[in-house]
Amino acid sequence: MPDTETFDLQDFLPYLLNEAADATSLEFQRYYKDRYGMLRTEWRVLFHLGHYGMMTAKQISDSARIHKTKISRAVAALEEKRFVQRERDEVDRRIENLWLSKTGQAAFRDLSAQAAQYDQIFMAKVPEADREALRRCLRVIADIQTPVSRPTPR
Repeated sequence: MPDTETFDLQDFLPYLLNEAADATSLEFQRYYKDRYGMLRTEWRVLFHLGHYGMMTAKQISDSARIHKTKISRAVAALEEKRFVQRERDEVDRRIENLWLSKTGQAAFRDLSAQAAQYDQIFMAKVPEADREALRRCLRVIADIQTPVSRPTPR
């Protein structure tokens, strides 16, 4: 039985990960929200389509580990903002193929550059010798829950 007397929330891994995620994402979140009116799920959908090319909502859901309902809402919002286009699959009419429009591609390039800049700023605060280990550990933790094979970038 765990010792509740010595349990320290400040060292609880889920708490630390959540605090780190908040600390590192707020400024970037402000950027994509103010500039493009996007919510978190929307920019994640945009990034998947920009990084992997044409995908279905199910493929994005599996890869991003986001519920299909949230993906559907995000796709509808991105389509309304003219960032995403969709078309029924000719072979399987139940499926819609999604891809970035020219406007979506421009937003993806801008947000990718901003994301890289934010990444550099935060990683500069981590000792150089620890940077790759940090990324490797976070990837292991991210894959613990639901290991999903990710699509190959185009």
